[in-house]
Amino acid sequence: MSEQYSAVILAAGEGKRMKSNRPKVLSEVLFKPMLRWVLDAVRGSYVADVCCVAGHRHEQVEAYLAAYNAQNGSLPPVQCVLQKERRGTGHAVMMARAFLEARRGGHVLVLNGDAPFMTPHVIDAALRVHLNNGNAATVISAAVDDPTGYGRIVRDGDTGLLRAIVEQKDADWQTQQIHEINSGSYWFCTDDLLDVLSRITSDNAQGEYYLTDAIRLLIESGRRASAYTAKDPTTVLGANDCKQLNELNAIAREKILERHMTDGVSIPCIDGVLIGPDVKIGHYTTILPGTILCGDTVIGENCMLGPNTFLQDTKVGADAILNSVQVYSQTLADKTELLPFSVLK
Repeated sequence: MSEQYSAVILAAGEGKRMKSNRPKVLSEVLFKPMLRWVLDAVRGSYVADVCCVAGHRHEQVEAYLAAYNAQNGSLPPVQCVLQKERRGTGHAVMMARAFLEARRGGHVLVLNGDAPFMTPHVIDAALRVHLNNGNAATVISAAVDDPTGYGRIVRDGDTGLLRAIVEQKDADWQTQQIHEINSGSYWFCTDDLLDVLSRITSDNAQGEYYLTDAIRLLIESGRRASAYTAKDPTTVLGANDCKQLNELNAIAREKILERHMTDGVSIPCIDGVLIGPDVKIGHYTTILPGTILCGDTVIGENCMLGPNTFLQDTKVGADAILNSVQVYSQTLADKTELLPFSVLK
């Protein structure tokens, strides 16, 4: 990692449609807050320093980040700033101005805290495009079957460079036929972003400051902007309500089960099987229906788990047989066999 690469995570949203008692970014996908998915993606990339912009129920976000920093003491702590009035994405980035000013001369990634499928690979690939082309700004985009509701990426027909990001409500019929959409994630040259940040206005129907106006201002000033298209369209997905959150869970579940099966884990029937993104499973292990594995659980080789077994933050040795049990934060030796309906805490 290099100190010249930093990130600002936008995590101030209320998520009214979630109808939840916590900030939207702490809503979970497979038992893991969306904010943690994003933090892990950023930490797995070239980014060194991270600033999180909190707003709605900011105390919960701040407490979560304090715990995260305590658990990851070897890394630079994630900073947190407060957006007291939530007046758009551009306004949120303005709250991180001091963080950005301290990192002049570098490059900053701005992304949403509710985009759990952003990956280190996409972040770093977009950064390479950004650097190799000498861009002031690089948008991470994706091509989707149904772009309705998303901002469209309008490219120059000759150069392929970014000409504009046009929101759905402002798009004419021709622009609405574009299937390449804005993910809401951007690499900026930090100095260029700071140069235009104070020029973003709230002169619009919503009275908000939009970060996409920074892209527009950079293009109008003759600076170079382009878009990196992520191969996986799920990269751009977020959730605004519990139905969409369920859809994210379904996508994550399918990807994770497929990954484990590719790695030699036998899952003869996936009914009721839920596996968290950080779970590790050894070869030749069999997972039976109704089994839920979450947290930092690690399973050895040649185990038989299930049916109806729940493990959380648990280490299991090789050749274990765990049928219809619940185990929390335990370490189980090789060849462990527990009686059905055992509960270990």
